[in-house]
Amino acid sequence: MKPLLLTSLGLLLGTSAIAQHTHMPGMDMSMPMPAPKPKPKPAAPRPKPKAAHPAPTPRPKPAATAAAADTTRAKVAPAPAMPGMDMPGMNMPAPAPTTAPATAPAPAMPGMSDHNMQGHDMPGMNMGTADMAADSSGMMMEMRNSFSKNLPMTRQGSGTSWHPDSSPMYMQMYQSKGWDVMLMYSVFLRYTSQNFNHSALRGDANFRANSYVMGMANHLVGQRGLFSIQAMVTADPLTVGGAGYPLLFQTGESWQGEKLHDHQHPHDFVSALAVAYTYAASSDVDLTAYLGYPGEPAIGPPVFMHRPSAANLPAAPLGHHWQDATHIQFGVATLGVRYRNAKLEGSLFTGREPNENRYSFDRPRFDSYSARLSVNPSDNLALQVSAAHLKSPEELEPNDNVDRTSASVLHNANVGKESILSTTAVWGMNRHSGIGEETTYSNSFLLESNLQARQFNLFTRLETLQLNYDELLLPAPTDHDAHANRSVEAFTIGASKYIAKTKAGWLDLGLTGT
Repeated sequence: MKPLLLTSLGLLLGTSAIAQHTHMPGMDMSMPMPAPKPKPKPAAPRPKPKAAHPAPTPRPKPAATAAAADTTRAKVAPAPAMPGMDMPGMNMPAPAPTTAPATAPAPAMPGMSDHNMQGHDMPGMNMGTADMAADSSGMMMEMRNSFSKNLPMTRQGSGTSWHPDSSPMYMQMYQSKGWDVMLMYSVFLRYTSQNFNHSALRGDANFRANSYVMGMANHLVGQRGLFSIQAMVTADPLTVGGAGYPLLFQTGESWQGEKLHDHQHPHDFVSALAVAYTYAASSDVDLTAYLGYPGEPAIGPPVFMHRPSAANLPAAPLGHHWQDATHIQFGVATLGVRYRNAKLEGSLFTGREPNENRYSFDRPRFDSYSARLSVNPSDNLALQVSAAHLKSPEELEPNDNVDRTSASVLHNANVGKESILSTTAVWGMNRHSGIGEETTYSNSFLLESNLQARQFNLFTRLETLQLNYDELLLPAPTDHDAHANRSVEAFTIGASKYIAKTKAGWLDLGLTGT
């Protein structure tokens, strides 16, 4: 087959509203503050105060006695509350670069196949989560991890997954009557044009807006217990639509009784509603029970929209349904045990992906299972390996079951005192089998990075995955050929510039090309 180059273009305007967690490892994202007036020297010499935003400072180690109430809250130097930064959202392929405002996560990413297809997308804004922060009055706040009194909050990823401890996080933070409350929100307004130089073949172009609002709260229960609740909603069903947003070569889920292709499906209006209880047996050992409806089982890395490395990429990876697509499952029960910096989890959950009605609560089935081992060997690294059996995940293919295996590495590196480079590498494999179905295997690989600086962001994503003619809705000469794997590769690069920062949110404008 003759290679064909397809191009996409996207323009984004992003706004995210969140207060900055003051303890941003290696970053000073706060707004410029007026220089302090010089003070007269005291009679006796006094020690010089440390800089407000040095390189990441070591977190306090948990107290030796687990019984001490809330001894492991992280502390951060006081600083004015800062608005949140872009949170990853969804991405879309597009042609030659275009400039557009971004309102949420980062730029969309077009995909490429063995037919060489290009895309351009526009970044938006994204928001993260943090360890400790200052409230609007500049008072220092100590925030707990939702799943452990003895871990830094920055380790908390989506569901029960782990980030590196040095991960940047952005959110509004409150404390009231023993409750730690955190709020994140993001909107990505973008224009995407995919495959504009061969639009007669496949591709799409339109305006879309990805968004979400997520709240988390936790409260101590006695000397050793910790109760937490999470909820997340999105306007995607309204602002993205049932057919989803353009993303060349994307597959997964359905619309109006047909398989979605070249589009990323919207997320359900209620994307998360979960509770958890953690019992601290000691400072080194936690036992956690998690229930979600919907929720995220113990499989894969943190979902793309909550990874620091994808903070400015508004589109989902092409390998989403190989790596991290199980973040909205209607019925999830997870048990986990942590020993120091390692955690072993097991989940029972509903394997079927959400149906086309994005406002409904699907029937819980608890017919699938998974296991995950997470290890954080250092502050800058988070590793995981996991496996899952998903029963009948696709509504249009009820006899097809999937065994999914995943491994990932998340890494952060400080770049000076005001920037941080976050990188994620993910491998995911799907084994398809079922009654009357041929057993097939397909793999996906992802490498993405995000340089978060004071005034701008640079980001990139490299993907390769295996898709068959049936998934791409391409004609095949025989049934065997229809299930034969074809290689699809995509490379995306983008940049965004902050154009406004307030305590309620940050606004940036960006562009991406794939």
